[in-house]
Amino acid sequence: MKKILVLIAFIIAVSACKNPDKKEVSEELLTTKNSNLAVYKGEFIYVADAAVLKGKDFIYGVEVNEKMHELAEKVAPVKNDDFDMVPVVVTGLLNDKEEGVEGWDKILTIVEIIQVSPKPSKADVKIENKTAKAKK
Repeated sequence: MKKILVLIAFIIAVSACKNPDKKEVSEELLTTKNSNLAVYKGEFIYVADAAVLKGKDFIYGVEVNEKMHELAEKVAPVKNDDFDMVPVVVTGLLNDKEEGVEGWDKILTIVEIIQVSPKPSKADVKIENKTAKAKK
């Protein structure tokens, strides 16, 4: 009987231990099989020379470059208004922002556009234009 209790206690102790070497991977950040680049999945918006990628647990500024403009062009037909965010999947390089520069702490440089959603994300908060309603 003692052997069974010791065996059960041992199994419980081993199964309860976490492996400290095992890294948990968020669904927002996965490494690709073909390269050392990371895949980022989130909602993209580009307005007035500023771009942002917002995931479930991150918000990154996006470097304004040729690839970002290409993504903005692919997202434009999907948006209903200028402030719609569109789900996208991209690969890129994540860097800290430069010292003394305003903006997000992390800047994503897009390398490849993998997927653009055919419809915008549902807005958390919808802002009404009261002047347009008053004119009607």
